[in-house]
Amino acid sequence: MDIERTELIKFYFGLGFTQKEILMCLAVNHGIVVSERHLRRLLRKQGLFRRKMQSDVFTVAAFVEQELLKSGKLHGYRWMHVKCIQHGFVVTQSTVRILLLLMDPEGVAARRRHCLTHRTYRNPGANHTFHIDGYDKLKPYGLCIHGCVDGYSRKVVWLEVHSSNNDPRIVAGYFLSAVTELQGCPLRIRGDFGTGNWHVAGMQRYLRRNGEDGLAGEKSFQYGKSTTNQRIEGWWTTLRKHCSQFWMDLLHGLKENGTFSGTFLDKSLIQFCFMRIMQVMRLSLNWVY
Repeated sequence: MDIERTELIKFYFGLGFTQKEILMCLAVNHGIVVSERHLRRLLRKQGLFRRKMQSDVFTVAAFVEQELLKSGKLHGYRWMHVKCIQHGFVVTQSTVRILLLLMDPEGVAARRRHCLTHRTYRNPGANHTFHIDGYDKLKPYGLCIHGCVDGYSRKVVWLEVHSSNNDPRIVAGYFLSAVTELQGCPLRIRGDFGTGNWHVAGMQRYLRRNGEDGLAGEKSFQYGKSTTNQRIEGWWTTLRKHCSQFWMDLLHGLKENGTFSGTFLDKSLIQFCFMRIMQVMRLSLNWVY
């Protein structure tokens, strides 16, 4: 038990969690209850000190510089800080913010100019409403993205890249995988009138056919305009700002220099070269929204 607790503390410490966050994770996720004072003793015994173990700033700067050459140039300091933690660095948000200000002042200024005022959104709780939609910005190049977001927690239920995002069989596969993993379905799903949602609507209504609440049966899938599907539209804005704009610029460059002509063969080559990379990169997007 002590060995398991020690490894869990090291794991959460490595993720950059504060002492209170570590205590909460131990109690909620693993049923291990320790006092804050005892946790400090355990951290001290393992030699885990946040200030003493700070990563060398030049090493962190080199990592940030490499990220700025890729889609990282679209990230704010919070997202860049998460990526630093994911790669094993011990660094504060303020350090990352200063590095970005020094290394990418134009990008920082651009992000400051594009502050958005969001509409008021209300959701009773987790797994109440899932918002699904397809993202077509990369579709001309054969890369079709489909996503689903929990309206309350903003958790990304799925974010998949495929050759199509309006084939109802493919979208239904995403839904079934999510239901299997979550061991249940949401009270309601919000989607547009596209053909890709047909099977999902049917399965959702079937699964909720015996519900005793006001959203059972036919009401468990809500159709509406894609532009008013607020939560997923907000996620697409985040996706473009921190990731997809990089791919849009890259693939547009291929088109501009004549490398990509839009034929079936060219799209297949793009899928072969980039789809797996994008599928792996999407995992990091669950960290921040």
